[in-house]
Amino acid sequence: TNVSSSSSIKNRVSSLSCILKERYEVSNEKLIIAIAALGEATASVSNILSNYVDHSYAGTQNSSGDDQHKLDIECDKAVFAAIRTSGVYCIAASEETPVETDVSGSSTLTPSQKNDMFSIGFDPLDGSSIIDANFSVGSIYGIWPGKGVLHRSGREQIASAVALYGPRTTLCIALTSNSTNLDKDIVLEVTLVNDRTEWLLSRDSITIK
Repeated sequence: TNVSSSSSIKNRVSSLSCILKERYEVSNEKLIIAIAALGEATASVSNILSNYVDHSYAGTQNSSGDDQHKLDIECDKAVFAAIRTSGVYCIAASEETPVETDVSGSSTLTPSQKNDMFSIGFDPLDGSSIIDANFSVGSIYGIWPGKGVLHRSGREQIASAVALYGPRTTLCIALTSNSTNLDKDIVLEVTLVNDRTEWLLSRDSITIK
């Protein structure tokens, strides 16, 4: 199955959106689209990793001083593409692209319109230095309401997520109490199944004890 086919994309977005709406009572349509975009980014990165054979470096370093694999850059581009396509993000920054980047796709948006969108900070491929050993790696995402990610704390986030690429591809999603109608913080896990065409709820609640 082609992970980027229109039917695959539609099924993934629909399945994840349905989980957020019906099971967790997320009523903010833009937030649902924003999280579904992370699902699309995760599916794309998963597909890239499963076809990864080029172990070469790009000859550059990221903001942390790590040597960048070509794979780091390819995954970074895949996440940016998913974010831009969603149409609900205005600013994005990543470990590989450590500057606030306009991803709104429009130069005519007013400040109030941008404040009604989201900003995201992410690491597209955490653990790429150990990928040659075929260990599990992941992606880390943080979503803030409004424009900008600089000088903002984790407590200001409206949602966050961590993807894990191992025998399964999973996405753990953290929702703040003010992002659902359940009036409590929620962490859930979804798993990418059926040849990367659908998200299924695999853990309905995750807590740290």
